[in-house]
Amino acid sequence: MPVLSQPGAFTPQRVVSLQPSITSTIERLGLLDRLVACTKYCADVCPAVKERGITIIEDSWTANSEQIRAAKPDLVIASVPYQVEAVAEILKSGAPFLGLAPHTLNDVYADIASIAGIMNEPNRGHYLIREMQMEIERVRSRNRAREDRPTVYCEEWGKPLIHSQPWVAELVDAAGGKFIGSAGKQTTLDAIQKFDPDVIIAAWCGAGDRVPLEKIIIQRGWDSLKAAREGRVYCINDEYLNTPGPALLAGLHALEAAISNRDAAGLRRIASIVQAK
Repeated sequence: MPVLSQPGAFTPQRVVSLQPSITSTIERLGLLDRLVACTKYCADVCPAVKERGITIIEDSWTANSEQIRAAKPDLVIASVPYQVEAVAEILKSGAPFLGLAPHTLNDVYADIASIAGIMNEPNRGHYLIREMQMEIERVRSRNRAREDRPTVYCEEWGKPLIHSQPWVAELVDAAGGKFIGSAGKQTTLDAIQKFDPDVIIAAWCGAGDRVPLEKIIIQRGWDSLKAAREGRVYCINDEYLNTPGPALLAGLHALEAAISNRDAAGLRRIASIVQAK
């Protein structure tokens, strides 16, 4: 559940966001005019940040109290991943702090409601949540009758191998696939080899669309897996699956395209394993 270190009845006008999911949510709520500082990763996901000249500072992992204090915020919002030292820096800034730690889609909705609520715009939060729920249900309905549900290995990180988060597992199910492994947990090369998934998807945190698909398949000895043999190995833009907010809808559409073996925005298919050898 969200944690507010200094609760009170006030409407923030100067907000510092330390994660892209928060900044993109604030943008979709139509409240970007209240944002005074955010991270460089926020700027990548939300180009309007650059256009508005919003101050760039460290994120939830490497927070700097002096940077936060200099922005003169009346609210700091951060989300996982956290580092203990960074949380201490956020608290040291002295500003009210809303800390988020989503795992599931319901957590994502709760976080949107919390952000909208503390900004005194609960109705905007309600409409955004309903928009996301309705689109996910629309895609789910489209795939509900599907008899063949391809097995899907979704990877959030490559060293060590880490399965994508639980909200991604939910999106895979809605998109017509079957998520393999334990969401958010580490796995091994041999475990994935045994699963022999129909589809492999890599969305590494902070890597954008730059995961070297051909290279990792060869280095891991996965060229004999069904997904590799059939060319169904993909990279999905990092922010589409690892930004727990409105951007997940783009991730849902990319997942559905990968599972249905077609192209989509933010989805890149492996080129040639032979050339990578």
